[in-house]
Amino acid sequence: MSRGEELKELASELSRAAERARRIGLPTTVYLLSMALVEVREAAAEDDGDDDSAA
Repeated sequence: MSRGEELKELASELSRAAERARRIGLPTTVYLLSMALVEVREAAAEDDGDDDSAA
């Protein structure tokens, strides 16, 4: 599995975890997971950009 695929999988897992935390009423956890999700999505976008420039 490539780094980009791993980042996308991690983003999906973070998104699901944030939704679960939201459903059970953990606002601080939702916030932290949301911030982590932003970081992972940015890293995935940068990784995708690197792949395009290498091709």
